[in-house]
Amino acid sequence: MSLTLIPAAQAVQRLADFDSVIDARSESEYAEDHLPGALNWPTLNDAERQFIGTTYKQVNAFEAKKRGAALAARNISAHIEREVIAKARDWSPLLYCWRGGKRSGSLALVLDQIGFRVHLVEGGYKAFRAAMLQDIEARCGALRFQVVCGTTGSGKTRLLHALQRAGEQVLDLEALAQHRSSVLGAIPGVPQPSQKRFDTLVWDALRGYDSARVVFVESESKKVGNVAVAEPLMQRIRQSPCINLELPLHERVALLLEDYAYFVANPAHFCNRLEVLTAQRGKAVVQAWKDSVLRGDLGTVVQDLLLTHYDPVYVQSMQRNFGQFPQAIPLQPADRSASAMDAAAQELRNSVPG
Repeated sequence: MSLTLIPAAQAVQRLADFDSVIDARSESEYAEDHLPGALNWPTLNDAERQFIGTTYKQVNAFEAKKRGAALAARNISAHIEREVIAKARDWSPLLYCWRGGKRSGSLALVLDQIGFRVHLVEGGYKAFRAAMLQDIEARCGALRFQVVCGTTGSGKTRLLHALQRAGEQVLDLEALAQHRSSVLGAIPGVPQPSQKRFDTLVWDALRGYDSARVVFVESESKKVGNVAVAEPLMQRIRQSPCINLELPLHERVALLLEDYAYFVANPAHFCNRLEVLTAQRGKAVVQAWKDSVLRGDLGTVVQDLLLTHYDPVYVQSMQRNFGQFPQAIPLQPADRSASAMDAAAQELRNSVPG
């Protein structure tokens, strides 16, 4: 017998030690969030879980357990036929379900009886997530961040991409959140991850960084769309040294029209999204913006949004939340182009230690 229970805190630190990570939960649980690199081998799928739950309530627990065991055995058999037959004897997987109970335990028992070195997360996904959130705080304390600040449209994301191309460590929270982090920042047709998934993606990024080197990150607010940045990470970012990225107003307008091309292509969608600003800017102002959009004058609307809405909010946020912003290193790319951002990234690399 070689079935080993692994405390969740150890599993967080040892995730790379296992040949495979296997999630025995249903497909919807897996979709909401899962451990990095985990494969989904449901012991019971969504429909089967619902059926067993209904049987438990409407018939009795004993009947539900019998039917659940039959379904689980059938599914585990299919997983073994599909995934395990070709595995060598030294294959060593890590398994989990919601709380480390029957679903992962059933699969683990069969794999153990075959002769594999099987490990089971004690407490399952629930315990792993709690340990992971604690680890985020520990990792944040060990990392040095450099915060890329700048008004809306100044090219912060483009600079992060340039820094990545130059081999620097970058934490792109907007990419992980699938959102541009503003009231107009939802990306059409691209759903955001769940809060749990976002937290796991952030943790997975953090654990890959070298603590001896600086990590570049954008000056985000606490929420990126519908997901929230973990408080320890948010505090660490707000305490860190800043860079102030500056572009002329006309370059900012042009950049936003490029990055938000879906608004240019679909003015009606842009007008619909502008409605969310009614409470802050008033019906008359929003209607005037919408009229301009429908006339094709998007540049004027974008410029007005920057000067009357985004810039004042940005200044207030920087003054309130980022203690080192007054000492920010100024950075002024020649323009919004990729080559200009590459040059700015190189300038930044030469001025920021580590």
